[in-house]
Amino acid sequence: MPVDSGVVLACFDQQMRRDAPPDGPGARVERADDVVRQVGGDAGWNGVLWSELDADTADAAIAAQVRHFRELGQEFEWKLYSHDRPVDLAERLRRAGFAAEPPETLMVAEVAALTTEVELPDGVDLRLITDPEAVDLVVDVHEQAFGEDGSRFRDSIRAQLAEQPDRVAVVLAVAGDVPVCAARMEMPPGTDFASLWGGGTLPTWRGRGIYRATVALRARIAAERGYRYLQVDASDQSQPILGRLGFVALSTTTPYVYEA
Repeated sequence: MPVDSGVVLACFDQQMRRDAPPDGPGARVERADDVVRQVGGDAGWNGVLWSELDADTADAAIAAQVRHFRELGQEFEWKLYSHDRPVDLAERLRRAGFAAEPPETLMVAEVAALTTEVELPDGVDLRLITDPEAVDLVVDVHEQAFGEDGSRFRDSIRAQLAEQPDRVAVVLAVAGDVPVCAARMEMPPGTDFASLWGGGTLPTWRGRGIYRATVALRARIAAERGYRYLQVDASDQSQPILGRLGFVALSTTTPYVYEA
């Protein structure tokens, strides 16, 4: 049965934004002035997950969040979705000093409808990383695939594997002894949604089905853990692949970043 986009989006907003659990050790979720935010500290993610604003309340709420995170000395992100209100919230954020990063597409699939059969090119294997000391291999792939510094990512994943191992699945694809793709899945307790993140493949190994195999393995784990949906903020590169696998686009999300 196809995903009922309206029903699933409302469920996502409720469970993963309004009532979101903290996403890692040491993080806390706070609710104030029609805004739900996470304070993740130096190693974690800081930002606004949900807001229920209108044209009369938006500017004051934005200013309050800026003050809050500036007092903490933290850069933070306002995670804006295309269905959020007021309709000009993006422009209000820009006027307040936020910078937009590339938008992504919120995509969701029923776990039961996804293939869990892992098909890999010859000579490539998938490994589940459970040892915090092995995270360096994952971060090396992340840095090469996305061209980003992985220091904060390294600290966050190590902390999760050490303190909350049931909340994360970290996957590494290896060709011989060479890591070529890395991905992870977050499994928030008490929700219907497991979330796919990463999925970075080295340029010379793209187009061979390795990313697709990591999705299948993570779907299998999500099914075993009893999750109903898989959710991903898809880049332009991964969106066509996920669409062919059965994921449906529900909204777009744009990170608006405010630097401390």
